[in-house]
Amino acid sequence: MILFDVDGVLLSEKRCFDTTCLSVWELLYSPYALGIAGEDFHPTPDEETINRIRQDILDEERILNWLKSRGVNSNWDMAALLFSFQLQELLKQLMEKQPDYVTAVLRKPLNRDAIQRIGKIVREEELAFDPDYGKVIEVVNDESVDRLDLLSRINQLAEEWSGVKTQVFSHGSALWNLCRDVYQEWYLGKDQYKKQENKTPVYPEKAGFLEQEIPLAEPKEIRSMLDQLIRRGIELGVGTGRPDLETKVPLASLGLLEAFDSNRIVTASDVVRAEEIYPDHAPLGKPHPFTYVKAFFGRKTSDTRSVAVRFPLSGAKRVLIVGDSVADLLAAQRMGCHFAAVLTGPSGQKARDTFEEMQADYILDHVLDLLPLIERLETESRKKQVTEPTEID
Repeated sequence: MILFDVDGVLLSEKRCFDTTCLSVWELLYSPYALGIAGEDFHPTPDEETINRIRQDILDEERILNWLKSRGVNSNWDMAALLFSFQLQELLKQLMEKQPDYVTAVLRKPLNRDAIQRIGKIVREEELAFDPDYGKVIEVVNDESVDRLDLLSRINQLAEEWSGVKTQVFSHGSALWNLCRDVYQEWYLGKDQYKKQENKTPVYPEKAGFLEQEIPLAEPKEIRSMLDQLIRRGIELGVGTGRPDLETKVPLASLGLLEAFDSNRIVTASDVVRAEEIYPDHAPLGKPHPFTYVKAFFGRKTSDTRSVAVRFPLSGAKRVLIVGDSVADLLAAQRMGCHFAAVLTGPSGQKARDTFEEMQADYILDHVLDLLPLIERLETESRKKQVTEPTEID
């Protein structure tokens, strides 16, 4: 069995990271969010503006490389982490002028209304706030590669300067869900957002990026490779941090979706449902192995089995996971699966040293290099069978 990540393996991650940055930009500068001074927010930026925003918020990609190296795989988590850090920096500054108000804020869920009220107070106090995006690496960084630690670190920072034990920045919090909603609105566009999320968009002008995905190879070549793997008796599945719609629509439009066993396509939508049932186990997204474990067992298998499984996974040695990130590698290693790192993620060839250091089983320049790898492994296996002596009782 081969289980594929999508972003950085089959599809470019550019649009997802663009969406992450636009979400942070909106939450900081939109009048329907913080609305701080410094940028003129509008919901229809051109490509030049998008690229400029991305370079600012990701600090010339330095922050993106750091997040990926820390195992942060979900764009929802990235948006929440980057905005939450700036928000706690702003609240820290506001604490000097409005300590009682800030203390109260840290004790209640931070939904859109709460964010707008914070912005109103900031404007009334004439508080100047200039986001320092690169600072997140210096302050939040630690030895852990678990994204839960990074999100929790924001709560710890707020407690250090406020004395209030808070959970407002946690995974699954009201603030996290607000960041998710903003991201979804940018990525899906008005019609799909209303259909998928059953909510009215704040900015119906957003065109959405769902129909603008960029494949990492000629789709016909990818499909040919997948078909040849299937003919070799290999089952194909997907384990992705994308939600269901954002996974199936682009893959279907490129003619790739039907190559994968529908019972083995597991997405962030499955993760969210499992987290609702098992909140004590959240987050279950990568680098947690849940996504790939459920793809291995099949979506028809109960979440209980995938959550409660013991590692290493029985039968893991017959599974190859193909991904571009540290999060994928960590999940594969915990499961006991083989892992092929593909160097078409955001770090490109620079990721080779990291994957070598973390002992990835195979490192490929491109996903199309997977078929030659499988052919080589099959040849080596046949030679081994021929040369090994037969045991006689």
